[in-house]
Amino acid sequence: MRAHEVSPAFVGRKAELATLTDACDRARGGTPGAVLLGGEAGGGKTRLVDEFAARVCDDTLVLAGGCLELSTAGFPYAPFTAALRQLVREAGAAEIAALMPRDGARDLARLLPEFGEAPADRDPDTARARLFEQMLVLLERLAERRPLILVIEDAHWADRSTRDLLVFLLRNLRHTAVLVIITFRSDELHRGHPMRPVIAELERIEGVVRLDLPRLTRAETAGQLAGIIGHAPDATLIAMVYERSSGIPLLIEATAETPDCGMPQSVRDLVLAGVNRLPEDTQDLLRLASTGGVRFGHTVLSEVAGLSDTALSAALRPAVDANVLLADEEAYAFRHALIWEAIHDDLLPGEHGRAHRRFAEALEANPSLSLAGRPAVEITMHWAKSHDHERALPAAWKAAGESASAFAYAEQLQMLERVLELWDRVPDAETRIGTDHVSVLQRAAQAAGACGEPDRGLAFVRAALAETDERTDPERVALLLRRRAALVFVLGRAGGVDDLRRALSLVPSASVVRAEVLAPLGRALVLLGRHDEARPISEETLELAERFDDECTAADAHNNLAIAESIDGRFTDAMARLETARAQAEHAHDGDTVLRSMVNTADALEAYGDPEAALEVAQRTLTLAESLGRARTKGIFAANNLTEAQISLGRWDDAVETFERAAELSPPPGLRGQHLLNRGEIAAARGESAVAAAIVEELRALYAADDPYPQQLLPLASLVIEWRLAEGDVPGAVDATRRAITEQDLHRDVRHAWPILVAGMRACAAQRDAALAAKVRAVADATPAHGPVMTARRLTVIAESTRAEGAVDRPAWSAAVAAWDALGYPYPLAYALLRSAEAAVAEGDRESAAVSLSRAAELTDRLGARPLRAEIDLVARRSRLTVAGARTGHAAFGLTTREQEVLRLVADGRSNRDIAEELFISAKTASVHVSNILAKLSVSSRGEAAATAHRLRLT
Repeated sequence: MRAHEVSPAFVGRKAELATLTDACDRARGGTPGAVLLGGEAGGGKTRLVDEFAARVCDDTLVLAGGCLELSTAGFPYAPFTAALRQLVREAGAAEIAALMPRDGARDLARLLPEFGEAPADRDPDTARARLFEQMLVLLERLAERRPLILVIEDAHWADRSTRDLLVFLLRNLRHTAVLVIITFRSDELHRGHPMRPVIAELERIEGVVRLDLPRLTRAETAGQLAGIIGHAPDATLIAMVYERSSGIPLLIEATAETPDCGMPQSVRDLVLAGVNRLPEDTQDLLRLASTGGVRFGHTVLSEVAGLSDTALSAALRPAVDANVLLADEEAYAFRHALIWEAIHDDLLPGEHGRAHRRFAEALEANPSLSLAGRPAVEITMHWAKSHDHERALPAAWKAAGESASAFAYAEQLQMLERVLELWDRVPDAETRIGTDHVSVLQRAAQAAGACGEPDRGLAFVRAALAETDERTDPERVALLLRRRAALVFVLGRAGGVDDLRRALSLVPSASVVRAEVLAPLGRALVLLGRHDEARPISEETLELAERFDDECTAADAHNNLAIAESIDGRFTDAMARLETARAQAEHAHDGDTVLRSMVNTADALEAYGDPEAALEVAQRTLTLAESLGRARTKGIFAANNLTEAQISLGRWDDAVETFERAAELSPPPGLRGQHLLNRGEIAAARGESAVAAAIVEELRALYAADDPYPQQLLPLASLVIEWRLAEGDVPGAVDATRRAITEQDLHRDVRHAWPILVAGMRACAAQRDAALAAKVRAVADATPAHGPVMTARRLTVIAESTRAEGAVDRPAWSAAVAAWDALGYPYPLAYALLRSAEAAVAEGDRESAAVSLSRAAELTDRLGARPLRAEIDLVARRSRLTVAGARTGHAAFGLTTREQEVLRLVADGRSNRDIAEELFISAKTASVHVSNILAKLSVSSRGEAAATAHRLRLT
């Protein structure tokens, strides 16, 4: 016989409680953090969190909200809405609003109407960023009063917007007493689960701890069982319960009373055993209630069931007493999602449809009964599951608007897709929602682009174009073509310029629509190197935008003109114009153009030769892009800026990690290509043959489009030359050089032409191909060199050209050294120092040569540039020079600075996860570093690596 449905004794979990307590103590000390609490269904995650919260609640505010299983139908921010509702219930909306900056609470109205009317915003991205910022401010203000614990449960059901907000909060909480606990079913995170990459990303953030709940041991099972039956169980009972439950706490409770009934057919049978002991009318009511979700309100169930408050309470009391249901001030909740799932699955098909219809009718009559805070979404789900298409259609249209108002683009897209799915099933669909089919397709394309799904967006645009006649509605077709071009550009495909030209022909007169088409056409032409066409188009864009007072389009035009100015070497003019563009975009609340202006600013700074400033701007842009939900689009551009600056500054380990973080976001192909170019540059310079070869192959396939940008094709050409040289394939490098200068129009993008000329001349020198060197030199002489970086490359080409003729020019190499030294670019400086040393040896100045070689060796060792280091050692041996520090310690093995840090931790016996936490990198990155170290040290295990490190004092 059972003494309790749930064991009053909390069994085991001492280590897990200690982890939560440590995290809470750190938060109390002003170091915010998070615990990612994973475990299988029924594994005791909620019980652990409840026990922990009960121990800290005296001096700590605990807010909790759960993700809803129905979030697949589009419940954005469900756990945050629940937490806000809890706050308002406990303190009142006015008191919470008083904590916020002026009008800050109005942004929270997007999640909870108690905060008033949400502000109107032209640019939803900027407003979304402000919503995220206000949530951050609220948590910080609450934590100023007393420590705060925010519990987000069932994150495996989290919607896209909830996931974005979680990442933003955990990246931006600083010096405040906040602990976030996120629970999820680890057994449900299959390879393609959307929460899986989020968990991986969160694990890299400082202060975030991953905690996985194991099953209970046999001894712990006995302890829980004793609490349930009220006395110590005998060994036979323990064995039977442990065998049937496998140590899963929820199943221990389910099997405690009938452990000898044999193995159940399913977990469902076990879970329903306790439910089946309840009165029939209570079971019927529970099945009806399960249609409303894991958590449901008393009032809505009263309406649905047709029972008075008193009758409803009486019918549900046995379920509460049996701990099947939990009750709070405003709602009931099934004690565990497994119980809810089992009860809901027990509904017969006819019962299922009728129950959903009754919930839909009740919520339509009184939308305030929705606990999820998104009544239209909930109503849509109920009508859809009751198969009432005529009523599901307008509900889905309204739900799409609700999601859009909360800047939940992924959820908006889900609802719009439902509208489109239902369209042909409802005869008067257009009348019911008040708009035509093409408008729905347009909105779906926009939502798809906004949430990083360009392929899906293209499908919607194609469908809309098929239904629209350009003779009767040219402006609509022009805007659809503009949308298609934008999506094509994101995907890195050809055809965007043709679409824009056609769109422009449809709107020949001065108008806002013409300006909106001109702006992206000017941008594309600039990037394609067609500057003569781009300038007048961008100038017309600016003129029309100013005439029609369109700040967004004006800012776009300023960006286009600034890019052209930067390419022409007018960096001061470009920076001033970009600042104007950013200010206009901010005033117009156009977050996308703000980000574009910042990306172009970082790019211009890098092109000019100020990578430190470029790095700072890129980091700010990346943070802003993440807050705007643009991590996979504009954020990838910003990450590319960051990587380029890190490469220039010699922070190659950081650049590799930036690349890996960007790759985990699965960016569209066109954006991934830029990062592959950067990663390939490092791979070639470090002699990572397999990595470089794979990148070159992928890039060639990626850039097989009809008209890729010069900034894509030209860096690929220089990468191939550098890769061949690093492999020792001089003939291959020479052939790649010949094709580059004959097949590519280098004058379309002089900034990216110069690396080809430098690498190509180096290939000519290696093969002593004076004829080809003369051709390369002729191209270089005709190519402008704007700014100090291009000037340094020009000096390198001039110096290298003498090597191709079998001579050395010490003054030329001294000039190249001085130029790269002034810029602070370690890799090209090391190469110039090597060649300068060769020239010094030829003149008999061995002392200067030794100094140059030693400095070059130090630079290459820090970078891990093994091929160049091998050249330095070869010159030193041939010249019988001693290179300071050569081939000793870590340099002898080619370990990079980051690999030295990792080796030190390996020698201390640290695991990959420990290393990742220590260095603030991902566990995957740590594993890659360890593999590289084992290969470089020629050892097969971590133990051997540690022994070698201690023996040779490598750490």
